[in-house]
Amino acid sequence: MSRGDATREIILDEAGRLARRVGLGGLTIGSLATQTGMSKSGLFAHFGSKESMQLQVLDHAVERFTTEVIRPAIKEPRGEPRLRALFDHWLVWDSTEGGCPLVAATFELDDQPGPVREHLVASQRDWLDTIATVVSSGITEGHFRSDTDPRQFAQDLDGVMLAYHVASRLLADPQAAARARRGLDALLAAAA
Repeated sequence: MSRGDATREIILDEAGRLARRVGLGGLTIGSLATQTGMSKSGLFAHFGSKESMQLQVLDHAVERFTTEVIRPAIKEPRGEPRLRALFDHWLVWDSTEGGCPLVAATFELDDQPGPVREHLVASQRDWLDTIATVVSSGITEGHFRSDTDPRQFAQDLDGVMLAYHVASRLLADPQAAARARRGLDALLAAAA
């Protein structure tokens, strides 16, 4: 990795941490300059605009999500073990300081048209596709009934995850993870 790439990675990591606290809308080149100790002009040279910065922060979050949630889960056996691993890794991901930046951005951008929202929509669709593909492999492996609807399962599981996010982060419910696991178990039992 070149020095420029390493610097960019450090900037994007810090921008991601800041966005977890203030949202993408609250993330500005000025606030990032304050956080990193870099000049606004130096950061502007990296991003060019607030929208470009937001898009790059989203890309960076998706890359991190893929590295920390999806790739480790894909190493597990197909079907139910892989689905449980996706869920477990997601719970860890959302439990970090500030929670899942993609969930936060979902609530922040749901009614705001534009390129940043469209980019987020694409990443959310990819996530649901990933879950549906894992469920489809579970059908093939015989873990789930043949009439299981992978898309419906993906939406339902995403609902459990979003409920966990609210219960854990907003409500500070100490039982949020246990309830989320029971939600996953109920979905798996219904599909078995």
